[in-house]
Formats: sequence, structure tokens, C-alpha cells
Amino acid sequence: MQTNRKNASLLSVTVIVAALGYFVDIYDLLLFGIIRIPSLKDMGLTASQITTDGESILSWQMFGLMLGGIVWGIVGDKKGRSSVLFGSILLYSLGNIANGFVQTVEQYKWIRFFAGIGLAGELGAGITLVAELLPKEKRGIGTSIVAGFGITGAVVAFFVKENFHWRTCYFIGGGLGLVLLLLRVSVLESGMFKNMKEKAVSRGNIFMLIFNRSRLTRYIQSILIGVPTWLVIGILVTFSNEFGKAFGIVEEIDPGKAIMFAYAGLAVGDVSIGFVSQWMKSRKRALYVFYAITAVFMVLYFTVQWNGSAALMYALCAALGFGSGFWAIFVTIGAEQFGTNLRATAATTIPNMVRGTVPLMFMLFQFLRSLPGVGYVNGGIYTCIIVFMLCTIAVITSKETFHKDLNYEEV
Repeated sequence: MQTNRKNASLLSVTVIVAALGYFVDIYDLLLFGIIRIPSLKDMGLTASQITTDGESILSWQMFGLMLGGIVWGIVGDKKGRSSVLFGSILLYSLGNIANGFVQTVEQYKWIRFFAGIGLAGELGAGITLVAELLPKEKRGIGTSIVAGFGITGAVVAFFVKENFHWRTCYFIGGGLGLVLLLLRVSVLESGMFKNMKEKAVSRGNIFMLIFNRSRLTRYIQSILIGVPTWLVIGILVTFSNEFGKAFGIVEEIDPGKAIMFAYAGLAVGDVSIGFVSQWMKSRKRALYVFYAITAVFMVLYFTVQWNGSAALMYALCAALGFGSGFWAIFVTIGAEQFGTNLRATAATTIPNMVRGTVPLMFMLFQFLRSLPGVGYVNGGIYTCIIVFMLCTIAVITSKETFHKDLNYEEV
């Protein structure tokens, strides 16, 4: 097994299919943010309803991701990493096709919730397979390739939105998922999982993460490390139109285009951080670099856009996307923190717990902006400061995992 891992290629079938899988996952995951305004406007909602109901629908999708992360993570450690991929792809594909038929906000919420459950399994299972396939010298780059290519799904989703009706966009996403289901047949199970399955160890027991102080600390740190990415995407980019109006930008800002630019930056960032991590021989030092880039452009986002332009907003979204393009390394760190019998549970739940923090960040943002004399922009600034400080502490206190051997079990 060691020899096979040592010779494993960065362009193996598993890496390629994982990248394609994440591409479809991101297309479907970000599609609502891209078509939020046209779809809700088509359903007869007012501008204020588009904002509040849009936040609500996105929150339901994120709650689905949290629940799905737990379900698919446990399945991944009990039944196998490949088993997750089939079930999750089928559920989110059917969910996206159903989204093409919604007529009310309530229907929209429930279907995005179930689609979210399906979307939760793709990344964690894919990253776990790649991390267990590749030797430690290659796994950071391998997972970055998966994320870097996969994230371009958001760019494709924007161009699809520009050329098709919003309902057709959902049908296309569902169809891509069903095609992907056929490709998954070629993906083999992880050798580490097969060997671990023969041992008398507890597998996929989420309580082992919760009721052990050391593991729980690692788990919470791993979640917090990834939160800035969704702080950027879920609030600053998705609601760039609302921020633009608050900044006094006269031009209409298309949130779909803002997401497209942000994810183009994310794709470049995710590939870059893999090589930076490899060059520095450290996950943490690479994170410090990209955290610093994100912080700089957050400051610029709130200071240089007053009476600015849509072009400047899109440029800043792209820069913020590049800075927060540490998703691949963040998920890799989550996988590297735990033994084989808990790895899929950790790697699948951690990114979805991060996505699940979006409703909590909305609640914080809504509370802060409602305070007397605060307003929309200052509410955003205070939200960013509070969240970013917590996440920075998590990086500082976390353990380095670059050189860690993954062939072990938690007991």
C-alpha cells in the first residue's frame, strides 16, 4: 500500500474525478447566490424581500449542509468514501432539478435544504480519498488541484445564468450531477479505509470527536480556520449589491458577476496556496500569508468604495476571493488532524459546519446593523472584525500537519 501511495499520480483517476465532482458541487452550491435576484424577482418579491428572503433561503441551504455533513461523514467512515459520493450526488442532482419547478419561497427553502444535504458529501469524501491516495509530499498540491479546478464551477454557473433562464440553470446543474454519477463508477475505495475496516476499531463515531477534549479542540479549530472564506463569500460577495448601494455606488452591481469574479480569484488562490504550502513545508505559514491578504482587501473593501464603481467592486471581490482561497488547505488540515476511522467524518463535517456558520454570521450582521447609529456598512465591518479575530486565534493555536502520516486510527 505504501508503494502504491508513493507512486500515486497527481493526475490519477481519483484526483481527476474528485476535481470534476467538486466542479459540479460548486456549480450547484453557488447557483442560488448567482440567480437569487432574477429568480426571486420572477416570483414577484420586492427589493427588501429579495434581501431578507434571500438570506433565509441561503440559511436553509446551509443548515442542510450542516446536517448532510454529519450524515455523509458517518457513512464515509462506516461504509466507505466512495459510498458517500453516490448517495450525495444523486440527492443534490434531484434536488436541483426540483428547484427548477419552485413557485413559492417556502418551496424554495425546503428544496434548497434537501439539496444542501446532498451537496454536503462531495468535498469531504473527495478530499479524504485524495489525501489517503497521495503521499504526504503530494497531498497538499493534490487537494489544491481538486479545489482549484472545482471552484471554477461558480464561474461556469455565472455564464450559464447569463445565457439561460434561471429555472434552466437548475436543470443543467441536476443533469451535470447525474452525468457525474456515471463517472464515479471508476473511483476505487481508499486502501487505508479497506485496511482499517478489518480492524476492531470504532468507525464514524461522531461522539469520539465531541466527548474527547483533545479531539474536540482540534475539531473546533479546524472549523474556525475555514470560516473567513464564507464570511467573504456569504456576506461581502453575495450581498455586494446591497453594500454597493450603501457605499453610494450608482451602478447596479450584479451579485452573480461578483460571485463569478470572487470564485475566479478563489480558484487561483486554492492552487497557489498548495504550492506555497509545499514551498514553506508548512500548512500554518501558508495560511498566515493568505489570511493577511484577505485582511488587507477587507480593509480596502470598506474604505475605497465610497461613491465608487461596479468595476471596483468586482475587482475587490476577485482579490478577496484570491486571499480567501485557502479552502483546499483548510479541508486538508481537517483530514490530517484525525485518524482513518474518523477522517471522513471530520473532513466531511468540518467544511459543512463552516458553511453552517453563515446563518450565525447573518444573525450577528443583522443584530449589529440594527443597533442605533451603526447601519449596513458598519455592521459589516464589525462582523468581519469579530469573526476574523476568532479565526486567527484558531490558526495560531492549531497544530502543524504538513509532515503528518495519516495511516493510523483514533482510539
